[in-house]
Amino acid sequence: MNAHAGPAGRSPAPQSGGTAARPGGPTQRSKAKEDRRRALLTAAASLFAANGFNRVSLEDLGAAAGVSGPAVYRHFPGKQAVLADLLATVSRELLDGGRQVVAETSDPLAALRRLVEFQVDFALGKPDVIRVQDRDLSNLSDQDQAAVRALQRSYVEVWVEVLSRLHPGTDAAELRTRAHATFGLINSTPHSVRSHGRRMAAAARPLLEQMALAALTVDGPDAR
Repeated sequence: MNAHAGPAGRSPAPQSGGTAARPGGPTQRSKAKEDRRRALLTAAASLFAANGFNRVSLEDLGAAAGVSGPAVYRHFPGKQAVLADLLATVSRELLDGGRQVVAETSDPLAALRRLVEFQVDFALGKPDVIRVQDRDLSNLSDQDQAAVRALQRSYVEVWVEVLSRLHPGTDAAELRTRAHATFGLINSTPHSVRSHGRRMAAAARPLLEQMALAALTVDGPDAR
């Protein structure tokens, strides 16, 4: 595996002896809380990817993020909630980013190139999250799984809309197959290049982008 904005900060009344928060803007306290939540999610991605969800404790998460185990409960009610927030947050980020690309780019081929670049950035930048998604999604409750999958389906439809403009008349199911195949190509590569270091990852980027575009733009069998 969107792309995810965290919860908006609230602006409480000014504290005694302090500076009033700007209306609608985050306070220092709410920003610190959000930063800590993000740190916990980053730690969770790394630990879950390395050890598996079931072998990581809240104490492990807290230690990796620089807080005590009990302090994690200030942000999450339990370990499953950490996993749910991690996967939902990333899925929202992908969806929001994909929608932004399409909104800013009217030419479908240019939009597709930017979507591919966006997905490659995600895959090379967050391989741990992809591994967690592939292995541990089933550890979520049915409700949380459904929420994550709904976000991911919406992200696929962003790609399908762009592809439909490049391949008019092509069945939407075929376009979804192209999108999913491209995600498989892009998302699996970081696992194979990771052990070879940053230079290998940098070399993989243009090749991934070229291969993905070729798969997405080639004419279907009915056109030949």
